[in-house]
Amino acid sequence: MIVNGYGRLRAVTATLLPMRERGVCSTPRRRLRGERVEALTDLFKALSDPTRIEIVAILRDADEPVCICDLETTFELSQPTLSHHMARLREAGLLDTGKQGIWCYYSLRRDLPAQVKRVIEAIV
Repeated sequence: MIVNGYGRLRAVTATLLPMRERGVCSTPRRRLRGERVEALTDLFKALSDPTRIEIVAILRDADEPVCICDLETTFELSQPTLSHHMARLREAGLLDTGKQGIWCYYSLRRDLPAQVKRVIEAIV
């Protein structure tokens, strides 16, 4: 018996592994193409920062594009630091941007692939 992550006891069953011959390996088939792996890696790198995850959550819930100045006050970050975060999210293809005068406005892209939308929903 072991304790799971919820503090409950659960039975542990032993799994018998197949006997292998030394030096003989089977090669599992790769499931993802190289460009898909690269796209997923870029997405997860962009979302690997706590501030960027919060920004994505704010933009996901926003009814209209959010001004960069509002994000500055929300996170109490300098403009260059916040611009860095926004650039990372833009490079990952997550954001639409618009400019009105000196102000930049951001929103999540409406045409995000379904898989990306599911990732965002899962983490926020």
